[in-house]
Amino acid sequence: MWAPGDVRDLASEAMAATENTWELSVQVDQQEGEETMKFKIRVKGDLHVGGLMLKLVEKIKAPQNWSDHALWWEQKNCWLLKNHWTLDKYGVQADADLRFTPQHKPLCLQLPNMKTIRLTITFSSVVFKAVEEICKALNIRRSEELSLLKPPDDPKKKKKKDKGKGQAEDDIIDMDTISSVAGNSLYSKTMTATYDPENGTPASATSLWFGDNPLTASQPNIPAEELAKMYQPLSMEDKAVINAGWLDSSSSLMEQGVQENDKLLLRFKYHCFFDLNPKYDAVRITQLYEQARWAILLEEIECTEEEMLMFASLQYHICKLTMSTKPVDLSDEPEIDEVEAALSHLETTLEGRSTDRILEDITDIPKLEDTLKLYRPKRLLRTFKEYWFVFRDTSISYYKNKESANGEPIEQLHLRGCEVVPDVNVTEKKFGIKLLLPVADGMNEVYIRCDNETQYSKWKAACILASKGKTMAYSSYNTEVKNIQSFLQMKSLAPPPGQAAPDVESMEMNAECFVSPRYAKRYKNKQLSTRILEAHHNISQLTLMEAKLRFIQAWQSLPEFGIKYYIVRFKGCKKDEILGISYNRLIRIDMSTRLPVTTWRFSNMKQWNVNWEIRQVAIEFDQNVSVAFSCLSCDCRVVHEYIGGYIFLSTRSKDQNETLDEELFRKLTGGQE
Repeated sequence: MWAPGDVRDLASEAMAATENTWELSVQVDQQEGEETMKFKIRVKGDLHVGGLMLKLVEKIKAPQNWSDHALWWEQKNCWLLKNHWTLDKYGVQADADLRFTPQHKPLCLQLPNMKTIRLTITFSSVVFKAVEEICKALNIRRSEELSLLKPPDDPKKKKKKDKGKGQAEDDIIDMDTISSVAGNSLYSKTMTATYDPENGTPASATSLWFGDNPLTASQPNIPAEELAKMYQPLSMEDKAVINAGWLDSSSSLMEQGVQENDKLLLRFKYHCFFDLNPKYDAVRITQLYEQARWAILLEEIECTEEEMLMFASLQYHICKLTMSTKPVDLSDEPEIDEVEAALSHLETTLEGRSTDRILEDITDIPKLEDTLKLYRPKRLLRTFKEYWFVFRDTSISYYKNKESANGEPIEQLHLRGCEVVPDVNVTEKKFGIKLLLPVADGMNEVYIRCDNETQYSKWKAACILASKGKTMAYSSYNTEVKNIQSFLQMKSLAPPPGQAAPDVESMEMNAECFVSPRYAKRYKNKQLSTRILEAHHNISQLTLMEAKLRFIQAWQSLPEFGIKYYIVRFKGCKKDEILGISYNRLIRIDMSTRLPVTTWRFSNMKQWNVNWEIRQVAIEFDQNVSVAFSCLSCDCRVVHEYIGGYIFLSTRSKDQNETLDEELFRKLTGGQE
C-alpha cells in the first residue's frame, strides 16, 4: 500500500515535470489537394529536433513516408535541419509556430529560351546546391555559372495576371511528368561525366546518356508583334534594378521568401563559360545561345546596326537548320584539338602566378610596326593624323615617321588594365580601336584607325592581350587574331564576288522576327530581308552547332558583354554613380555621361571585404589603390557575391573532374554578418 506521503511526492514530481513542459504548435503540410493539419505537442526544452519529429509522426498516425519532411520556423525564417540540436539550443519557445513541410517542392523555372518548366527541387538546401540539382536534371554542365533571378515586378501586368493564369498553366512543361512517363529522369547520379586526367577531355559523350533531349532544340523566333510587346528600352538604372534580383547562393529558397510553385528565372549569371564542348554541352550551348539571342532582340546589350544584321543572319540560319528534317548527330561534331587544348591549359596554369613570365622568357617576343592613324578627343587636334606605330611588350609607342623610330617616341601608351572597344563598320571600311587608358584621375580616350581587316585584327588582338598583361608571345594571340577575322567576315554584308543578288522570295520567314523592334522600324520588310540574306552568304556553310557557337562568340565580343550594373555611392562622394561588374574587372561609370571614369581589374586586387554593420564594400588593389562604396540599388551581398564568384571561377581547371570546391565558393561569396 502507498503511504500518504508517497502519494504527495509522486504528485509533486508530476506537477514539476508538467511545469517544465509547454505546448508547441506545429502545422503539418500535406500533399497537394489535402488539408493541412495542426497539432499541439507538449515538449521540454531539452527535446532534440529529431525527437520532436518522431513525436509528431506518432501523433499524426498517417501511413505515409515522412522522410522528406523537415521543420520550418516561420517567425525566424529558417529550417531546423540539425536533428541533434535541442529546442533550447535553437531558441524555440512556446510562442513559436513550426511547419512540418516537405523539403522538396515544385518550382516554376523560366529557362534562358523563355520556356517555363516545373521541376521538384530542394527548398531547404542553399541556392548553390539547388541550382546544381536543377542543372543535373536538365543535363547542363558547369552549374556554377548559373543562378536564379527573381523576375522584376511589372505593375502593368498585375491586373492581367489572374486572367491569363489558365493559359499560362498549359504552357508550363512538367519535367517530373516527363521523367515518370519516360521511366527515368534526364539525369542519373550513376551517369556522372568522367574526364581524362591527362588532357581533361570527357571520357564518354553525354549524347550516349540521354538520346533526344527537348532542351537542345532552339525555339522558333516569335512574331514581330509579340516581340514588340516584350521590348522595353532599358537604362543603366533599369538594369541595376533587374540585377538586384539575384538570389543569395548561400541561403535556401524558403529563407529568401520563395514558395511552392513560385516562378524564378534560371540564367547564366557569370559570363565566363568554361570548357564549352559541342559533344557534351548540347543543352548548355543551346541555352547560352537563347540567352544571347534574347539579350540582342530585347536590346539588353547594345550593338550596332551592322552587328544586329549579323546576329539576324545567324538566327535565320539556325532557324532554317532547326526546321530541317535532318536529325542532329552530335557524334559528328569535331573533337577539340588536343594540342590546342593542352597549350590553353598550360597558359591557364601559368597565368596569374609567379611563373607567368616563363613563356615569354624563353621566346622572342614579337612586335608590330606599321603606319596607323591616331586621334585624341581631349587634344586640340580634332582629326586623325598618321604616325609610325610600334607595339612591343604591352605598350604602344608612336613616332612622327618610320625614320625617327630609333629615337624618343612622341608618346608611349601603356595598355595593361585598359579597356579595348571596337570602333568598326565593315561596310564603310572603318576599322578603328578605341582605347580607354587608366590614369590617376580616370580614363584617357585614344582612337587608333587601321587601313584594313588584316591590320585591324593583328593590332586589336595585341591590344586585348596587353590589357590583360600578356604579350604577343602567348599562344592565344594567333587564336585571337583568327576570331577577330572570323567576326569581321560575319559582319560583312556585301555578297562575295560573283555571287548573285539574294532572292528575297526564298526567305520563308518574317525578317522582322530576327531584329529588335527598334531596328525593324527603320526598314521595310523586303529591305530587311535583302540585308539579312546578304549577310547570310558568309555563314551559310556552318553546321547548326557551329552557328550557335559563332553567335555566342559574337555576343562575347560586344563591348558591353557580361557587364552587370549597380547604383552605388563611393566613400567620400556626394553623388550616385554606376558600378559595372564584369568577369575580369570593375568599372566606375559617371551616371550623367554614361562614360567609364576608371577601371579596376580583378588580377590587381589584393583583398576585399564587407562591413556588414554599415553595408559597405571595401576593395584594395595593387599600388596602394583602395576604394569603398555602399550599394543603393541592391543589398551589398549581391555585389560581394558577384566579385567572389568571378574570383572563384578563375580557379577552375579541366583536371578537377567537375568537382567543385564548394567550401571555397562559400568563403569567397558568403561572408558573415
